[in-house]
Amino acid sequence: TTLSIIMGTIMTMSSSNWLMAWIGLELNMLAILPAISKPKTTRASEATTKYFLTQAVASAMMLLASTINAWQTGNWDILELKNKFSTTIMALSLMMKMGAAPLHFWLPEVLQGTTLQTALLITTWQKLAPITLMYMISNNIQPAILMSMGILSMIIGGLGGVNQTQLRKTMAYSSINNLGWTIMIMSLSPNMAIMNISIYIITTTPIFLMMTSTSTKTLQNLSTTWTTCTTTTFSIALLMLSTSGLPPFTGFMPKMLILNELITQNLATLATMAIMTSLISLLFYLRIAYLTMMLASPMTTPSLTKWRTQNQKSPLTTMMIPTALFITHLIPAIPY
Repeated sequence: TTLSIIMGTIMTMSSSNWLMAWIGLELNMLAILPAISKPKTTRASEATTKYFLTQAVASAMMLLASTINAWQTGNWDILELKNKFSTTIMALSLMMKMGAAPLHFWLPEVLQGTTLQTALLITTWQKLAPITLMYMISNNIQPAILMSMGILSMIIGGLGGVNQTQLRKTMAYSSINNLGWTIMIMSLSPNMAIMNISIYIITTTPIFLMMTSTSTKTLQNLSTTWTTCTTTTFSIALLMLSTSGLPPFTGFMPKMLILNELITQNLATLATMAIMTSLISLLFYLRIAYLTMMLASPMTTPSLTKWRTQNQKSPLTTMMIPTALFITHLIPAIPY
């Protein structure tokens, strides 16, 4: 299964032909279905069905767009997507595949119905192939479409996460919000969009890995993790703040560059809207940080007994945390 997931993504990312890209996405989608349905619960079966149906519809839209373009231009090349109708349908299908608004409806439900490891896979690895295809056709998509979808994703990602107590749903809305930033800047500076999604993946991966190691699934669980591993609790809180784009953490870097690019292009109104929507999403990130770091913990005898169980972080998590928090000082070295 793992090999098929990796192979499908690599096949899509390295192909120059729409049919090969489509086959890679189908292989990837069919390979991840057993992973989503692994828990053997009705909720997991429901999540698998929702994932399959939405991805199948997105694949059908993708095939329709590429077929119409081939019919009009006689070319299956990814870079030759010239037909305006085809580019719009293709952009919508890719947004549906990665879970961006307004076609985001499946993402929170699927994440809630599966395990934390699979949720990590869906929010990080599964976005690589659609983002790569969008990067390749970004010159042909009308900027107004990408910018409006980006702002919509940021609003829905911010408002959707505010009222959540389930961490997986919160992370799903966080993913939608970050995709909004990526999509919005894709037409103006595709390289900056790739940097934004890369930093999002770097900050999200250790959060999910630590949630998996402590079996944390709700805000209530998170408020009691200090008894098993204090450093993990603080790390999750700091990483949440980094994902929100709060300075001086790493997550602030792409957001600052994106806002700088928008203002350079005389899109100050769009930049203001982006800042306002990021304040909404900051609300739920700060709530998580507040719950984990600023509330007085119960000091009763039973709550202290868990200290005896040692909880070791994996080497991957240990390496990724400093990267996800403290590489903002590299901004001057980035060519933009």
